Amino acid sequence: MDRQLNRSIAILAPVLAVVLGGGVTGTAVAVPFETARAERQLTVQEQVLDGRVEAVHRATVSAQTSGRIVELVYDVDEFVEEGALIARLRDTEQRARLNQASAALREAEARFSEAEAEYERIRGIFERQLVARAEMDRATAARDSARARLESARAAVAGAEEQLEYTRVRAPYAGIVTERFVEVGESVSPGQPLIAGISLEVLRVTTDVPQRHIGAVRELGRARVFHDGETPVDADGLTFFPYADPATNTFSVRVDLPVGTEGLFPGMFVKVAFAVGERERLVVPERAVVYRGELVGVYVVDETERVSLRQIRAGRVLDDGMIEVLAGLEAGERVALEPVHATLYLKEQRETTP
Repeated sequence: MDRQLNRSIAILAPVLAVVLGGGVTGTAVAVPFETARAERQLTVQEQVLDGRVEAVHRATVSAQTSGRIVELVYDVDEFVEEGALIARLRDTEQRARLNQASAALREAEARFSEAEAEYERIRGIFERQLVARAEMDRATAARDSARARLESARAAVAGAEEQLEYTRVRAPYAGIVTERFVEVGESVSPGQPLIAGISLEVLRVTTDVPQRHIGAVRELGRARVFHDGETPVDADGLTFFPYADPATNTFSVRVDLPVGTEGLFPGMFVKVAFAVGERERLVVPERAVVYRGELVGVYVVDETERVSLRQIRAGRVLDDGMIEVLAGLEAGERVALEPVHATLYLKEQRETTP
């Protein structure tokens, strides 16, 4: 009982001071909670459009050599690491060619060693002027010819090794298998599709911007992507197609997303907010707004520190924790930042007011 009485006295004190003082003279005690003033702020004006998420890296891996499929390591919807083996072809023919090329290389190395030794022997004799110039020229030509055959043999081995490696099909990047075009046992030829996949690491959004907005969108070059009420994702960059669709008079725009963006997958529909200008808005901190059923309002604190609940018409929430006020408030008015405390204070204020 005493606590309630003391609380009532504390609330009535500033009011009595105002009455006895003959007006508001600055003697009113501040409300026991934090407040902020409604202010006008220059904010970005946005145009919201529909968009679709797509993967930047999409590929169909094709065969680069002939052979029969002996193994398919991954199936549809399975995740593949970069460089992982995804398919293997029968390599009997390619391995035989490599063995043949390797044997030819060993022969070329032996021939070159022999020609090099003969050249050095003839050169030593020629320097002592014991053989004719023609003999030196033949030794030099034989050495150069052996070197050329050696280089050709090395190139043949490299080509055979590459053909053998083509029988082991590897993933060009990490991603998800979306489609398989062949089965184990099928014979394939160069250029025939084997497996298709996409990467989830790098995504983008494609959308169509109306002709009337494309100039501002190009100039400002800023966009945000929204999905299911999640925190918007700022675009990494915009790519503009240099022509309009003659049927819709819209320009296709690609919105690049940061690498590793979570919660978005290829094929999803999202909202894209493009910056198209700036305008002044009346804003208050979002935490000052209260929702009572269909009522949206704020607790306003007047110059005499009296509190009242006032209905407002709220706009969109801004990035910095502020919310736009379309109607119901004027710039400079104070609002309570702790609605729960303001509710209790208002109740006590009503109980102590005669």
